[in-house]
Amino acid sequence: MTELLYVSDAYIHTFEANVAAHVEGGVLLDRTAFYPGGGGQPCDVGLLAVGEQTWTVAKVKKTGDHVVHLLAGELPTVGTAVTARLDWPRRYQLMRTHTAMHILCGVVWRDYGAQVTGGNMEPLQGRMDFEFETMQQALVAEIEAAVNKEVTAARDVRVAVLPRAEAFQIPDLIRTKINLLPEGITEVRTVELVGLDLQADGGTHVANTREVGHMRVVDYKSKGKINKRIYVELDP
Repeated sequence: MTELLYVSDAYIHTFEANVAAHVEGGVLLDRTAFYPGGGGQPCDVGLLAVGEQTWTVAKVKKTGDHVVHLLAGELPTVGTAVTARLDWPRRYQLMRTHTAMHILCGVVWRDYGAQVTGGNMEPLQGRMDFEFETMQQALVAEIEAAVNKEVTAARDVRVAVLPRAEAFQIPDLIRTKINLLPEGITEVRTVELVGLDLQADGGTHVANTREVGHMRVVDYKSKGKINKRIYVELDP
């Protein structure tokens, strides 16, 4: 099983690893900081290097307990020690964006009691769907002001891994309309924006909400009778 460095430390972006196997046109490493995607967050990209030779990590995906790094070109030999480097500017933008989505979710849940029905993100922009019957400009402006207040509140972001039974004792742990956690998962990773939001989540986040920066609600749409979509962007 691959050691998942990103689970406990999202700021690792250069690390040493060994090629453990060839799988599906890519390699398994014995340890990795590459996030394989999930929860609306895209996978990381970057490169592997041995001396002057490099391989582009074009895509990363999770297959069972393994993280597969899909590479361009001939694969490095099994057993090779490599230096791995994430595309850090892109990863950090995704960390800021993912935390921004949690701020948005936390504010909407706290102030309006609306559940999440969907979401997605790219670097510095994202969208989230909520169970609202109506949405107007005044409400959107109110939400934008509230989320930026939480950014400047400089709330710490804490990650924990809990036994499933303990995690599900936390009220409102699952904010999505459908519980997406498979029954077979025995441990649940939680992400807490202290004083605002606590959810089950597997993605990468910044350490404090102030790192998110200013958020703008750039658009909103009706996606159904009780489904409204909010689009946000972050300053570079």
